[in-house]
Amino acid sequence: MNESLINIRVQRWVAIVSVALLAVKFFTYFLTHSVAILTDALESIANVVAGFVGLYSLILSAKPRDADHPYGHGKVEFLSAGVEGSMIALAAVLIIYKAIVNLITPQPIHELDWGLILITATAVINYIMGWFCIRTAKQNNSIALASSGKHLQSDTYTTVAIIAGLGLIYITNFQWIDSVVAILMSCFILYTGYKILRSSIAGIMDESDQVLLARLVELLNRERSDDWIDLHNLRVIKYGSTLHLDCHLTLPWYLNVFEAHNRIKILEKLIQTEFGDSIEIFVHIDACRDFSCNICQKKDCSERKHTFVKSITWSVGNISSNKMHDTRS
Repeated sequence: MNESLINIRVQRWVAIVSVALLAVKFFTYFLTHSVAILTDALESIANVVAGFVGLYSLILSAKPRDADHPYGHGKVEFLSAGVEGSMIALAAVLIIYKAIVNLITPQPIHELDWGLILITATAVINYIMGWFCIRTAKQNNSIALASSGKHLQSDTYTTVAIIAGLGLIYITNFQWIDSVVAILMSCFILYTGYKILRSSIAGIMDESDQVLLARLVELLNRERSDDWIDLHNLRVIKYGSTLHLDCHLTLPWYLNVFEAHNRIKILEKLIQTEFGDSIEIFVHIDACRDFSCNICQKKDCSERKHTFVKSITWSVGNISSNKMHDTRS
């Protein structure tokens, strides 16, 4: 099945499950009157809205490119993540306010045993859905799906902490613990919202993904061909689940067009095998120069003008440079 369709199917289930869990959490709040459980319920409102926004963004990003969007619609996934992060942060602020009010004028908690059972069930379901989202997002390079998964798992962690707090209340009958737990969890939720918002802005601004670049550079060094004399001006831009890579590849100057094209196809196949078909690759060919002999590892070159000096190990820093590498300095 197409990666985009898989992402949409998973996100559709996220949206449906989020609605069901929201209903369970609000029912649990009205059953117990726990402000900590209300914390969880209010965050779930953000889950529901973000789930449907994420679904819409994935449907839109899956549309084929057109004249108005020559690189496709994938950037909308970053906007989706930005909305989700903003909503999480807003929910956290509202929860802190409610918790402080409840700390000043505490409300008694009821039916705590049933509350613990119901809220534990939501935590288990949330974690499973979050894990599945993140796993699918890594396979298909979807930031929107990854954001949903992280959101669901952060929701699980806060729920677990709330369960622990409610357990203490159940044992000690100290009602103030409810508000303290709600405030602490809200701070964690606020930080989670910031991280999602930060990743969204990074994607919109085409910030370099250093982890992805390091993985790519390691692959290229490991599988390097002797004909790849130099590689530079490499850039990777994310458009949702699609990656666009362009670079300059230095090849022996005497190769004909057909031979040079075959060398590029080897490079493209190597990268696509590692990163999947969702990566688009554009390679500009540079002909080797006299100074390239110093770093050229090709042993059977009949056109060599200078002695080989040393091999240049590619790194994230030098492979991103817009200049051909050589030993002169």
